[in-house]
Amino acid sequence: MPQWTLAYDAFKPEQQGLREALCAVGNGYFVTRGAFPWSAADEIHYPGTYLAGGYNRLVTPIAGRDIVNEDLVNIPNWAYLTFRIDGGDWFNVMAGEILAFRQELDLHAGILAVHLTLKDKQNRETEVTARRFVHMEYPHLAAQELTIQPRNWSGSVEVLSALDGRVINSGVKRYGQLANSHLDPLEAAPFIGEESGEEMLALVTQTNQSKLRIGQAARTRLVRKGQRLDAPHRIERELACVSQVFQADCGPEDPLTVEKVASVFTGRDVAISEPGLAARESIDGAPILGDLEATHRRAWDRLWRRCDIQVNGADRTQMILRLHIFHLLQTLSPNSIDLDVGVPARGWHGEAYRGHVFWDEMFILPFLKFRLPAIGKAMIRYRHHRLGAARKAAHAAGLKGAMYPWQSGSDGREESQVMHLNPRSGRWVPDNTWVQRHVSLAVAYDCWKHYTATGDKAFLESRGAELILEVARFFASLTQFNPARERYEIHNVMGPDEYHDAYPDSDQPGLNNNAYTNVFVTWLMMTAHELLEVIDPETKAELCAKLQITPDETERWEDISRRMFVPFHDGDIISQFEGYGDLKEFDWEGYRAKYGDIHRLDRILESEGDSANRYKLSKQADVLMLFYLFPEPVMKEMLEHLGYAFSAETWQNNIDYYLARTSHGSTLSYLVHTWVMARSHPEQAWELFKTALESDVEDIQGGTTAEGIHLGAMAGTVDLVQRCFTGLDERGGALHFDPVMPHHLKDVALRVRYQERWLDVAIKDDCLTLTAAPDWREPMPIVVRGAETTLNAGESKTFPLKEPPQQLAGGQA
Repeated sequence: MPQWTLAYDAFKPEQQGLREALCAVGNGYFVTRGAFPWSAADEIHYPGTYLAGGYNRLVTPIAGRDIVNEDLVNIPNWAYLTFRIDGGDWFNVMAGEILAFRQELDLHAGILAVHLTLKDKQNRETEVTARRFVHMEYPHLAAQELTIQPRNWSGSVEVLSALDGRVINSGVKRYGQLANSHLDPLEAAPFIGEESGEEMLALVTQTNQSKLRIGQAARTRLVRKGQRLDAPHRIERELACVSQVFQADCGPEDPLTVEKVASVFTGRDVAISEPGLAARESIDGAPILGDLEATHRRAWDRLWRRCDIQVNGADRTQMILRLHIFHLLQTLSPNSIDLDVGVPARGWHGEAYRGHVFWDEMFILPFLKFRLPAIGKAMIRYRHHRLGAARKAAHAAGLKGAMYPWQSGSDGREESQVMHLNPRSGRWVPDNTWVQRHVSLAVAYDCWKHYTATGDKAFLESRGAELILEVARFFASLTQFNPARERYEIHNVMGPDEYHDAYPDSDQPGLNNNAYTNVFVTWLMMTAHELLEVIDPETKAELCAKLQITPDETERWEDISRRMFVPFHDGDIISQFEGYGDLKEFDWEGYRAKYGDIHRLDRILESEGDSANRYKLSKQADVLMLFYLFPEPVMKEMLEHLGYAFSAETWQNNIDYYLARTSHGSTLSYLVHTWVMARSHPEQAWELFKTALESDVEDIQGGTTAEGIHLGAMAGTVDLVQRCFTGLDERGGALHFDPVMPHHLKDVALRVRYQERWLDVAIKDDCLTLTAAPDWREPMPIVVRGAETTLNAGESKTFPLKEPPQQLAGGQA
């Protein structure tokens, strides 16, 4: 089924790192990269397994200073499984001629399979099939199957199955100078199962700073024609590795199958005594592989029923959308809810960005809140658990409220690098991205939007309100009043662009009056006022007493919402920051001709001794992020609330201005620009959408996907179909639809859950059909292209879309 399968029909060593990231399998608790089971880390392969939130902090002396980094730890390799024939070399696809090859990732079942036929140096031809899954129902279990089918030989086969703790973090080359050994071995030994009586393997390790204890166990069985073999074996042990080596005969009529089931536990897990013991007990009582596969498939069936989005028009578009949903659900699944983990920018698929949490939940939670809101709630709870750290950071900066870090990890402190290696120049340069204070705005925004989509007032009152109010308090203290302008200003911050971290020739990081930040703060202050009206009076009184919020403070918030400064230049162009209009224009054509790929202009310019700070250029959307988050009527309302004129022409002029000055150095950039251009430039938007869709599959950034998928871009492309193309929006207590379907997609079908009610949405033949689930307790207000109606339980309504929409410009809410 091409719409459900990511497949490769040839082995290409130079693409193996990319494929290992794209073919990773996981379940929200841990993820294992799609490396071949017989491979070890080298220039081609990088097997890796990562625990959700499994961090460790190390110190590296660089350039006369100690650099501290907290990393997502590559934990011991549970999946290592190989064989050799008649005492020869261990199996290696590089040591023979590949006669046939097929690698398939079954997205519906969550199973990775590799089929190949190899002719070795002795002219023996062997068909090998390897299958793997990380169990979606039982989060601590994973399984692997290896089948050896001789074509033209018979002989003795040795099978080696290991738990290998001799691993380091070496998956990102530019981190090569940094400390990378995170694990201390504690125990590596076989054990006899109390239930099964089998000899199995156990390995216990511990991270050397965070002291996270990791217990693993594995059961390996040889099977022929459906019957388990009682094959002789021996145990091999090292300090950090334990393995079983089995021996059996094999021939054309006697293929051999190896079944390996493994378990992973940590000291953070609930309802266990000790992770090593829990891993041993779990694997001893684990079902056979076939039964595990059946329950794993059923778990994925349930997820796809909630989460699938069907598009007709192109098999590849459909497949990639499902691949993106698949990786989102492998990173954040129902198994994530009790883990106290955030939304990692690169999934749990590799070591890029060290598994840190940035602002990507802004692009990811919209998908989850309409399908699996409990996961979205858990991601917000991760932020609330770190509210104390955010308060501490604000206090250390001489400010009030809560200041969330640009990069977050285990405990909520700022994990951003102090220095960054430019791989183009080889120089370590200051990393000032930590002044992106807008991450706190994203946290508050996600919290409020979760409430409006779910109606979960209890969560708002118990967690969300405190978080939003403390972020509002932070920005109120960051804001300063300029009496000459009679407006409020925010200084020394960065916007989402990231190329501009200071003014030209300044050695002080930060910019003044970043428009994205200032306008977003206006939204925040208006929302804080609405929040205090929404929660019940007693909760409001308790919360204000707890936080010591005074009427004078809320009055200042209201004043900020009316008098925030927004810079403009060239008439109606919103300046990315104050002074942006004074920067030099950039020679785009010259640099494209010179370098070809100019996605990372910051690195190119630094290698030339220049700086992006001098030019009118952007890595990704900055001002246009406002247009992504807020529909044109909302933007108009906010800016007019501030006393600025804003029109449909202003909206379009700004889109055209900044699109011409953006290098798309982030995969997020394509999806944001697709969104804001979908109505006014549909063909350009479709081309940008296709680029966003292919960004990881084709690795358009030249090697970064191998280090970990880009989860925000993946989820964002799915959200483009879910909300941008359907015009789905939730505001004012109603669901709004204003479709702007590209003609390249013939129709769309999906399900959404809004305030505990399931709704089927279908667009086909220029008609929108909405079908309510039969269990609704009350009607739902619906607005289709500006026309209000209601939908009752079990009712289906169809709306023709041939008439032009009442609202020109898109956006969220």
